[in-house]
Amino acid sequence: MPASGLTIRIETPEMGEHEAFTDATKAVDRLEQLYTQACDFLRKSFSQNVTGDKPDTRFRAYYPEIRITTSSHAQTDTRLSFGRVTGPGTYSTTITRPVLFRNYLEQQIGLLMENHKVPVLIGTSVTPMPVHFAVAGDEDVTVPQEGAMAFPLRDVFDVPDLATTNDDIVNGVGFKYEDGADPLAPFTAQRVDYSLARLSHYTATKPQHFQNHILFTNYQFYVEEFEAYARKMLADENSGYVSFVGPGNCEIFTGTCKIKTPAKLPQMPTYHLTRKDGSGITLVNIGVGPSNAKTATDHIAVLRPHAWLMVGHCAGLRNSQRLGDFVLAHAYLREDGVLDDDMPIWVPIPPLAEIQIALESAVAKVTNLEDFERKRIMRTGTVASLDNRNWELRDQSGPVQRLNQSRAIALDMESATIAANGFRFRVPYGTLLCVSDKPLHGELKLPGMASDFYTDQVGRHLLIGIQAMEILREMPLERIHSRKLRSFEETAFL
Repeated sequence: MPASGLTIRIETPEMGEHEAFTDATKAVDRLEQLYTQACDFLRKSFSQNVTGDKPDTRFRAYYPEIRITTSSHAQTDTRLSFGRVTGPGTYSTTITRPVLFRNYLEQQIGLLMENHKVPVLIGTSVTPMPVHFAVAGDEDVTVPQEGAMAFPLRDVFDVPDLATTNDDIVNGVGFKYEDGADPLAPFTAQRVDYSLARLSHYTATKPQHFQNHILFTNYQFYVEEFEAYARKMLADENSGYVSFVGPGNCEIFTGTCKIKTPAKLPQMPTYHLTRKDGSGITLVNIGVGPSNAKTATDHIAVLRPHAWLMVGHCAGLRNSQRLGDFVLAHAYLREDGVLDDDMPIWVPIPPLAEIQIALESAVAKVTNLEDFERKRIMRTGTVASLDNRNWELRDQSGPVQRLNQSRAIALDMESATIAANGFRFRVPYGTLLCVSDKPLHGELKLPGMASDFYTDQVGRHLLIGIQAMEILREMPLERIHSRKLRSFEETAFL
């Protein structure tokens, strides 16, 4: 009740009752209908009221939701790590951008109905949709900055609420919806919308361009090689790749087309070699440092990729290593610090067999070295990730002792972060690094050495990462998404 004693009138679109569905495609159709209705209502209301005096009405629309209630424990194929709820009860999840997530939603809903033999309910949730996210896809509508309107935006429309936009579900801290329902998916609609907006900002590409297989790198040289590879694939009509997208959403469909590069590149330039079914490859240049690695993976995780790999440079820690040798991470020494609050340091980050095999097979295929001979150019072991790029300039007694005790064979700043966030978000992860210097043994990158090294090694290293992704693409989804990534209290949706 406002101070004047008058009740503020709230106008909403027509909602109706939840509907039961036994067909996943029709269920997603209904989600699209409800989502579009909510967005259209907010866009129209915003356009009509953004100028002028404060209206005496509050405009509110709600996210659609998926809901399921089961009264029995499902007897399902335990080889599958997802697709079922943990026990009797009511489960729900709010949904945004159902067109973007259609394939994912149809698959997850279909498994849920198949395993539990009950329909899903589709209807309107009680979670308000922030106007910012509703108008985000409409280029003709711009949300003004705070203070530019004659009234505070939040007095008339719902705005993003960071108090309820969090990672409580994936962090396993006991999240429940307001009505007591347990979560059905790892992210709420607000959390997804928040990350989709951030992705567009940091990468300068739209979320719909992201592919199911993500490569992260920490050097621009890999981008140049990736574009060259993409052009070759577009020239091959049998490759299965259909386009290449760069920052600014510039998309080309033939290898001879030019890419218009924005005058200012975003913080994390991102490039997409696309396939029609989304099974292509995305390359993200996260730059140097664990903070960027966390930021990128925090937001890409909502797209539910099938795998992400780090292919970057590292410091070799063994005298027997040579510049250009490969390092396949089998464990991680986490001294980056950026995930300690969300993923405590005592949580082990296990290697995933399917990813490890794919990477080792890719190395063998690209280098033509098998078994024992491959050990000449590749070592498997612990990778240490620090948050200090110039760690070797400090007193080395502490860091070197820990590196020695951990049996670490390489050091970088990003790999452990990417792996730990993959574990946290249930995204299969892996790391293949290339030794670019050996600071403990006096071998530092000098300008001339760096040029030769990059020329010789970057192309081959990137090709290995791409080859690994193509191997993973051919694997059944249930094999890639290992049960190692799932807890004993887990959401049904992947």
